[in-house]
Amino acid sequence: MIFVTGGTGFIGSNIVATLNERGVTDIIILDSLGHESKWKNIAKRRFYDVITPDRIESFLSTAPRAEAVFHMGAISSTTASDGDEILRTNFQLSARLWDWCARQRTPFIYASSAATYGDGSNGFTDDESAPALDKLRPLNLYGWSKHAFDRWALERVAAGIAPPQWAGLKFFNVYGPNESHKGDMQSLVAKNTAAVAAGETISLFRSHREDFRDGQQLRDFVYVADCVAVMMWLLEHKDVSGLFNLGTGKARSFLDLTLAIGAALNKNVDVRYVDMPLSIRDRYQYFTQADMSKLQRAGCNIPFHSLEGGVADYVLSYLTQSDPYR
Repeated sequence: MIFVTGGTGFIGSNIVATLNERGVTDIIILDSLGHESKWKNIAKRRFYDVITPDRIESFLSTAPRAEAVFHMGAISSTTASDGDEILRTNFQLSARLWDWCARQRTPFIYASSAATYGDGSNGFTDDESAPALDKLRPLNLYGWSKHAFDRWALERVAAGIAPPQWAGLKFFNVYGPNESHKGDMQSLVAKNTAAVAAGETISLFRSHREDFRDGQQLRDFVYVADCVAVMMWLLEHKDVSGLFNLGTGKARSFLDLTLAIGAALNKNVDVRYVDMPLSIRDRYQYFTQADMSKLQRAGCNIPFHSLEGGVADYVLSYLTQSDPYR
């Protein structure tokens, strides 16, 4: 049995899909479907049960042994402002699951975030030492919640209270199928493919820093299939634990990403630049790039898609199909 929290969401549903492709159907999904289209993310999937958030506590008190817990469930909006809800969902539930896995001797693989790095002034190296973590200053409530749990988890490790295997994955800018329910938090690939196909003008943020040209703000864009491949590798290598970056290790611009959509569709792309909203301007990351050397030193050398290759697969295999869901 494998538990997947957030299993009806973006990354979680891709984990469930990959497990099904490997012949695993004894999966318990811990998540809510809500009133959105999230049910479509698991419409093709086989699983044992879906446990809604109001049942998680009672479920854990009698839950069967699990081979692993993939904890992807979280409030992931970078503009979320309800601190109490973030604390309950992103920190306290994570701690509850950690302690359950420690008692049950169950591997625990959870979603951290590159948002923990803040403006990047202290780099993007997944150093899990206390001095290194103490320097990080997340720019938003979501990033803070992930950083707070990373630090809590490492304190539990130091105290000898930890699952037999644990991995906190600092996801960078993930894109891929099953993200349509995310609304404004969807990747620009999901948001702009239909517009590029229709020949419409695409809007990108103007730069408000002299050292970056318009459209040249840089991100480490990583295809969700590669993220899941790393998690499957971790499932097979239970001697590997720690905080790990999960990106490609190569920053690319938003203009590159937009032009990759056009290349996949064989369309020219018309881009215009608009001012960044004042509400996010002072919290905007102009550059992120994962240092992937730590995961590679652990033995994980999975080849990742290039930006153009990942975008082309997403656009042609999903976004332009009548059924865009994995």
